[in-house]
Amino acid sequence: MTEPTRAQIRRWRQYLADEQAEAAVYRDLASRRTGEERDILLALAEAEGRHEEHWLTLLGDDVGKPRRGDIRTRMLGWLAKRFGSVFVLALAQRAESRSPYEGDSDATRSMAADEQIHEEVVRGLATRGRNRLSGTFRAAVFGANDGLVSNLALVMGIGATGVATPVILATGLAGLLAGALSMAAGEFVSVRSQRELLEASNPNLGAEDALQHLDVNANELALVYRARGMSIVEAEAKATRVIRNLKLDSTGEISVINQHEEIGSAAGAAFSSFWFFASGALLPVLPYLLGMQGVPAVVVSAIIVGLALLGTGAVVGLLSGGPPLKRALRQLGIGYGAAAVTYLLGLLLGVSA
Repeated sequence: MTEPTRAQIRRWRQYLADEQAEAAVYRDLASRRTGEERDILLALAEAEGRHEEHWLTLLGDDVGKPRRGDIRTRMLGWLAKRFGSVFVLALAQRAESRSPYEGDSDATRSMAADEQIHEEVVRGLATRGRNRLSGTFRAAVFGANDGLVSNLALVMGIGATGVATPVILATGLAGLLAGALSMAAGEFVSVRSQRELLEASNPNLGAEDALQHLDVNANELALVYRARGMSIVEAEAKATRVIRNLKLDSTGEISVINQHEEIGSAAGAAFSSFWFFASGALLPVLPYLLGMQGVPAVVVSAIIVGLALLGTGAVVGLLSGGPPLKRALRQLGIGYGAAAVTYLLGLLLGVSA
């Protein structure tokens, strides 16, 4: 075997540090979970340990002093120790997708395959976490974003007409209250209506009492199973088995399992929508509340809202499994685009007046 070059040794040392850091991330996440998820995360840490052994073997006496993992892995470790949430898993999913092993001849093919599978495993765990996020959290994130964009557009549009600062402030506060109430009412009706729709789709448990009186030859219970998606053969076989045995199916009831995502309570969603919309809508008027006027107030308002839009966009990106930076910039572009349109309209109205 030829002597490794300095470049190879540096690369192997970095790989070693990254594997050690990733294993630590999975162990930290596992320490915050129980049951199956804990076992899966510990198995991922064990796999990273096998990769670590590969680089230790290649390095031999050249292992040198322990190095730190790259900045992304260190950030993951910091977040895992403090939060251990779905956001960390979403970041870990993206980190696994960027593995360099596929194009590195010093890594084995099984290691490259492991990293690809790890991405899918972490994706599955992250998806579980995303599914557990209630409608209340969703309403909070999007309520804040709506408050930021709508009130920034309103304040900039009114401000561009040249009206006095008290008028801009009053308009911004009125927009905050009106928008927050509208969001709360809309979210309440939306969630309540969705719950009522799902409840209407649930089977009538009283129908179970009729089982023992059904005619096995007519077998109308088969129609129930066919309506739920079974084929004719499957439905008739299951219905015949249920009737002949005079018992319910293996679930203990004939009702179907509710596979709809958790949508949260209507009151909770409305409450979150109100307060998060209000908190977002407050930022555009904050400079005016602090006594600023004219162009400086507009610039400061735009900067504050821009930073908040980047934050909400990154959160949406993490929740959706997409690239946080791309989603953040998209959110910023949409928000500033809406504000620019109303600002130009305000300028036109101001000139015509």
